[in-house]
Amino acid sequence: MKIAIFGQYYQNDTRPIIRDIFVFFNANNVELVIEEKFLKILYEQEILKREYKTFKEYSCLDSSFDILVSIGGDGTILRAATFVRDSGIPIIGINAGRLGFLAKVQKENIESFLQVVIEKKYTISKRALLSLECSPENEQINELNFAMNEVTVSRKDTTSMITIETSLNDEYLNSYWADGLIISTPTGSTGYSLSCGGPVLTPEVKSFVITPIAPHNLNARPLVIPDDTEIKLKVSGREEQYLVSLDSRIATLNNNSVLTIRKTEFYINMVEIPNETFLKTLRNKLLWGEDKRN
Repeated sequence: MKIAIFGQYYQNDTRPIIRDIFVFFNANNVELVIEEKFLKILYEQEILKREYKTFKEYSCLDSSFDILVSIGGDGTILRAATFVRDSGIPIIGINAGRLGFLAKVQKENIESFLQVVIEKKYTISKRALLSLECSPENEQINELNFAMNEVTVSRKDTTSMITIETSLNDEYLNSYWADGLIISTPTGSTGYSLSCGGPVLTPEVKSFVITPIAPHNLNARPLVIPDDTEIKLKVSGREEQYLVSLDSRIATLNNNSVLTIRKTEFYINMVEIPNETFLKTLRNKLLWGEDKRN
């Protein structure tokens, strides 16, 4: 079995998690290939000593890899997705952060869940992504022009609101006067969109959510649309530029640029572990507190 590992190091909290993962995989003769920058940190922290193969970009990961293990929080998984892209390599998240809807494997259950991984007793959850095209083209978003959680436009160097003219399948919808606008996938519906009043979507729902950020008009409400809808945005405001973000990647665009957002042709395959479902995570971490059933 061949596994890629990507992660972030959170001081002493992550150290025992990383050690447990490497001890388990090495004991089971798994071939490990570590992301270059992450491995450098692990050497500097003296968590690892033996030599490992490395990868540093998308082109290094091919069909010979069975899975990618992401060590961190949900943000780490979003960065891991930029390495996987359309390769189809499944991602499993080991939660070394806080609230995790994607990084579901908890530190106290690492060994039992990793046993499921090497025995391939898991299922796959296909996660839709958003692609972004900009006219005129912008070099900052040409290559990594997709998002697993959301595409967001927001004001830049001003406290004034911006106007986001929005069309769906070339039909005018609305001109949102707000601090910004979020276009969210079902995966991203539990993130920024939710904090701005958007609904929670289960991962298999074939929809996207349009959520305004602090809108001036109180009747501007989140809108759920089919995921085969083409969305076009045109931003104007007092300043000459605004921000667009694809998950955690941010670019600066000029006013009146036209953004076209649609579903990508590929999915990200997320590993689903038995007894660690989306609904269980929703119960325990977001809506109703810890599961009280015996």
